[in-house]
Amino acid sequence: MSKQGNGGMTPAGARKVEYTIIGLGVLALLMIFQPFNIVLFTIGCILVVVAGLINNLLPLARPGVPARSVVKAAMIVAMIFCIVLVVAIFAAHLYGVFFLKPPDPNTTMGKVQLAAKPWYMHPFTWTVAAIAVVLPFLLRFMSRKENS
Repeated sequence: MSKQGNGGMTPAGARKVEYTIIGLGVLALLMIFQPFNIVLFTIGCILVVVAGLINNLLPLARPGVPARSVVKAAMIVAMIFCIVLVVAIFAAHLYGVFFLKPPDPNTTMGKVQLAAKPWYMHPFTWTVAAIAVVLPFLLRFMSRKENS
């Protein structure tokens, strides 16, 4: 419990959330600009996107703000990101359909492209879509629980 008595975060808890969010961004930048390992660079690139999304939670890292509000905001940000990602994947597919030449089956590269799984058969696409569908129901469940 907090010293305020309203169930919000304590000053120490809010500071921890703030430092964690900022620290994630700094760690991502360090991983991107290190010259030693390409895997660390890749992880750093992913973390930059995640840190950018999590930066939306910084205004909630204040004493007295309920931790539930921070979790709810994080779920909303994740839901929007997943929806935008699915739309972007679909838009890239439509771009390829309408503006690119189809692969030539007489070339090696064309055979490889034609043998590749379509975008809608990849587990990543379905995972992102499932998260985008489940998160609104979880948010609705959380708000019902709050109101009762």
